[in-house]
Amino acid sequence: MGLEESLAEFLEDGDDWERKKTSVDGVFILKLPEYKGNPPRLAIELNPTDSSGNPTKKRGLMTFDMRELETFRELIGEEGLDGLMEAIMEVNPEQGKKKRPEEEEEDVIEI
Repeated sequence: MGLEESLAEFLEDGDDWERKKTSVDGVFILKLPEYKGNPPRLAIELNPTDSSGNPTKKRGLMTFDMRELETFRELIGEEGLDGLMEAIMEVNPEQGKKKRPEEEEEDVIEI
C-alpha cells in the first residue's frame, strides 16, 4: 500500500485526534475532527520522542499546510532563537518534580 493510500485509509477509518507513528522518529500523523464546517483532515505533528518512540509532549507542533510548514522552518532556523532559549533557560527555575503537600516528608518518630 502506498503513502497516499495509507493516509486516505487513516483519514477514513481513524478516530478523531488519533495519532499514528511514521517511520521517522518524532514525526506523527494526526487525524483532526470535523471543525466549523471543515471536514475531518490529517495533519503532520512534530513531537520529540522518548526511548520507546512515544511522544514526550501532549501536543507537538502541528501543521497541515505547505505554506505553514515553510513558515515553521523559517522560524525554527531564526538565529535569535538560540540566544532567546539560552536566556529563558537561565531565567526559568531548575526542572524537577514539585512536591505535593501530601508527598512532603512527614515527621517520623523512630522507635
